[in-house]
Amino acid sequence: MPPKVKITKEKILECALDMVRKNGFSSVNARILAKELGCSTQPIFSNYPTMDALKEDILSFANTTYLNYLKDDMAKNEYPTYKASGMAYIHFAKEEKELFKLLFMRDRTDEDQNKRTDDFEEIVSIVQKNLGISREKALIFHLEMWVCVHGIGAMIATSYLEFDKELISQMLSDSYLGLKKHYLSEEQK
Repeated sequence: MPPKVKITKEKILECALDMVRKNGFSSVNARILAKELGCSTQPIFSNYPTMDALKEDILSFANTTYLNYLKDDMAKNEYPTYKASGMAYIHFAKEEKELFKLLFMRDRTDEDQNKRTDDFEEIVSIVQKNLGISREKALIFHLEMWVCVHGIGAMIATSYLEFDKELISQMLSDSYLGLKKHYLSEEQK
């Protein structure tokens, strides 16, 4: 009977995610991961053909975690849907600092800059519906709001500043209302 596999793909990913959460994405390499797992690098490369394959799973997990924050926070109905998406983004930045940095603060030079995700498209549709503006204007509106939301998230994720939930909510409302006034007055011209 073959020996029972002790180091599973799931255990490797779990350990790698712990490393990311503690020390960032760049901390994940085969040698240190093997040390953390208490094994040689052989079980890692038996489950993952390359470290890039493992890193793809880490990115996928981080994205799924973010999408769960988005879905869960929006389902609470604590805020209007669009505002809830921004609050969820910032909530994710606060609770999962390293995963936030991995998803939203990494160098994307070699990535498709025009790629839009389903959640992004859904949120743009919410803006378009809420304000009754064209898709193109809703896209720019959302990008302008996202700069605000991302800025707050980045300050929190890097421990530059800490804001309480009420202040964050007020800042998002102020930004939204200012942009809304601008875009709706533009529509009336």
